[in-house]
Amino acid sequence: MDIIDRRSNPHGKNLENRRRALGRARDAVQKAVRDAVANGKIREVGEGKAVAIPAEALHEPGFHRVFTQGARHIVLTGNHEFSRGDKLRRPPSGGGGAGGGAGQAGTEGGGEDAYRFLLSRDEFLDLFFDDLELPDLVKREIATTETTAPSRAGLSNDGSPSQLDLGRTMRYSMARRIGLGRPKPAELEEIEARIVALEDIRPLSAEALDELEILRERRSALRQRLTRIPWIDPVDLRYRRFAHMPKPSTRAVMFCLMDVSGSMTERMKDLAKQFFLLLHVFLEKRYKTLDVVFIRHAETAEEVDEDAFFHDPRTGGTVVSTALEEMISVQRARYPAQQWNIYVAQASDGDNSPSDTPRTVSLLEEGILPIVQYYAYIEVTGTGAIIRGETDLWQAYRGVAEKNPHLAIRQVSDRREIFPVFRELFARKPTGEGSHA
Repeated sequence: MDIIDRRSNPHGKNLENRRRALGRARDAVQKAVRDAVANGKIREVGEGKAVAIPAEALHEPGFHRVFTQGARHIVLTGNHEFSRGDKLRRPPSGGGGAGGGAGQAGTEGGGEDAYRFLLSRDEFLDLFFDDLELPDLVKREIATTETTAPSRAGLSNDGSPSQLDLGRTMRYSMARRIGLGRPKPAELEEIEARIVALEDIRPLSAEALDELEILRERRSALRQRLTRIPWIDPVDLRYRRFAHMPKPSTRAVMFCLMDVSGSMTERMKDLAKQFFLLLHVFLEKRYKTLDVVFIRHAETAEEVDEDAFFHDPRTGGTVVSTALEEMISVQRARYPAQQWNIYVAQASDGDNSPSDTPRTVSLLEEGILPIVQYYAYIEVTGTGAIIRGETDLWQAYRGVAEKNPHLAIRQVSDRREIFPVFRELFARKPTGEGSHA
């Protein structure tokens, strides 16, 4: 037996239609967000902003009365110009009154109805990065979720007996006993020994009897003081305290390598920069515990900060192996392969010194691919960098990619291709599928 819920929502619409309408609205907003990035607004991805969608995207199907057929009787209250039976001329189609409750988008005299949505930073990024993940996420368990682990967090006056810090407890006890003047056991033993010696003397002289009385009073006072000042007091106790601190489930680092040599035109650099900006925002949003290292190269390579990586120009020839050598040097110094998951993304025009290509391939195959989980190479194309449709670097990388599935290579020639390529490289993989693109 099938049960169908035909209850209406508060607006008299079918509930299933409302769900479909909300789904279409979300898809329209998501498309508007991605179009904003495709149009060169990647720098604004991390900021809250307004996007516009056509009004028809929010249209819900419904039943409407057809006014072209059937007999109708309409009485307008407060009418002083017309009587029953008068015929009114229908206004021409396309006249005023269009737009409903939607705002007009476009210039005066044209345009379409549209709705504007003001999205916060988190909302914008959630829509923009929906269904995107770093490759092999399930296998490597690189996630934003954090586990907790006990960590030393000082001392406390109460706790479990197993966590008692005996050394510190005894130091506090000694300081308290010295400060309050607690009698020493040796002093009490000496007085008691003198009392026993005097009690054994027969007969006692008057002086000995007075001394015995004084010693007995002194012994009583010392015993009372020992009772009042205990050896260990609750205020002396010190327990080791542990607090559960956030601990990342795993650690990962993303190396961003980019060619900034003279062969890279401004258009090519802009395409490469857009890819890295997109990648950087994605990592910043998705992985709180993931480091990003920026390495640029021409004839030589250097690690720079984000601002220099994107904005500081350089000129000269191209030696790609220098960037790979710098990446290996940084990785060995700060990111041991046994403790870090390593990802690399490289952007270039494909130009390289012919004598350097074998060195580049050797470093890639022997020094980098064995320790990384994923390597993405993006080649930005241009007339000055293309020889017979393929660059030497592209041919070399393609040969390596055929033997290493975790090396992915793609070409980009227009800014509108940045996002599709990015999605293809970093799309969420089904469970059990490998990390190669």
